[in-house]
Amino acid sequence: MNFVNRHFPDREVTDHVGPGPILSRQRKWPLRYDSIEYVALCADIATIVFASVVSMWLCQARNGWAAGDLSNTLGLALVSAACLVCLLKTHGLYRPVELLVLRNQIRAVCMAWMSLLLFMWAVYGFAIRPGPSEQVGPLFAVLGLGLLVAERWAVKALLGRGLSGRKFATTNIVLISDQPPSKHAGLSETLAMHGYSVMGRFSLPPTGSGPTCRRRLTARVIDYIRTCQLDQVVVEADPERWPELRAFVADLRVLPFPIMFVPVGTTSELLRHPTRNLGSAVGVELQRGPLAPLECAIKRMIDLIGAGLALALLAPLLALAALAIKLDSPGPIFFRQQRCGFNGQIFLIRKFRTMHVLEDGPVILQANRADRRVTRVGKWLRRTSFDELPQLLNVLDGSMSLVGPRPHALAHDGQFDKLVRNYAFRRRVKPGLTGWAQVHGCRGPTPTAAMVERRVQYDLWYIDNWSLRQDLAILMRTPLEVLRGRNAY
Repeated sequence: MNFVNRHFPDREVTDHVGPGPILSRQRKWPLRYDSIEYVALCADIATIVFASVVSMWLCQARNGWAAGDLSNTLGLALVSAACLVCLLKTHGLYRPVELLVLRNQIRAVCMAWMSLLLFMWAVYGFAIRPGPSEQVGPLFAVLGLGLLVAERWAVKALLGRGLSGRKFATTNIVLISDQPPSKHAGLSETLAMHGYSVMGRFSLPPTGSGPTCRRRLTARVIDYIRTCQLDQVVVEADPERWPELRAFVADLRVLPFPIMFVPVGTTSELLRHPTRNLGSAVGVELQRGPLAPLECAIKRMIDLIGAGLALALLAPLLALAALAIKLDSPGPIFFRQQRCGFNGQIFLIRKFRTMHVLEDGPVILQANRADRRVTRVGKWLRRTSFDELPQLLNVLDGSMSLVGPRPHALAHDGQFDKLVRNYAFRRRVKPGLTGWAQVHGCRGPTPTAAMVERRVQYDLWYIDNWSLRQDLAILMRTPLEVLRGRNAY
């Protein structure tokens, strides 16, 4: 870029000022970066309404429709659209950074759409009269989901093209930084991709330069800003020099523009964590605590409903498995073993017996692919993970949850705690019947420290990023992972 480099006489402050000619001459789209979220939201509403009209139109030739049928369908479509966008908006799925992850978008849209349809059917299903409005429902469900997925693909393609080509109408800023000039190019590129155009650059004086250098820099910044069209002032600096920055920002208050501070350095890591108000003070949440009371209640309700329904539906298969175990080899039907649960509390886990032995001591040998301890029936039960289903009783009694880190035997728990530094952090939530690590293939034995560490990383990510949507996604992915049969023996 053709910037004009000017130096203070004492060389304590260096200014790099000039417009961004390459950025300013690019052809922009008539859309600001901060408007992308609302455009995507409106696109979802329009897509759902369009799907309802097309569905009604396809049924018209066969059955005919009345004005009341069309109005009822459009009304339900608007209600569905409002509920869907509120659900996705709550989880931050309209942010540009989220819209670029197509896989997560499709999974979230499918789950939200199916949940919404079930809710709408439960609320309005009995109120809909037989006729075209009833027949259009299944078509609207399928067409709406298909169009939403296609729309997500189009949004991702257009957004990626716009960001990479810096096509969005930009916000003009002046960048004031204490970082070396070599780092300016990377920051400018990042800002340009997200809708900002760096019109000018100034370098902050070195630490301890004194008020004279600060006033000279302030005068130059003010003189430059008053001669150009500007939207914001961005100050990039180390928070450790905040006393100097506070005085500098106070000098810039004569400007009628917002001033944004971008922290760099080790201290800036604190600002990446969420904040909480502690009376008149502001606290930084360095570690997420246990789930809030409402979140615990929702998760517990899902556990009770899910475990109860699963036991009721699978009761015949569970009885057949119990009979097969009893006829196949001598010994009890169930195997109970001590495991470490929430907050380090010990509980007895329930499983179908799949081996000739019942190990629950200080030394337990993990099962391997050709383990002779496994019975004939046990081999099939372990391969399909059917031997884990009695743990639904643990879910009902509250010692486990449907989703969470898988508990290990006490003997292995002590070994893993020594191998992986953060292993004990898994105990901040209840152990689960399935988990984020399991749907990523981390099942079966863990003979190496690397395998244990990989599983722990997945578990800790789940704990730090827990959401109801995440739990539902894991429950839906678990049957597919069981069918794949990775590391299950």
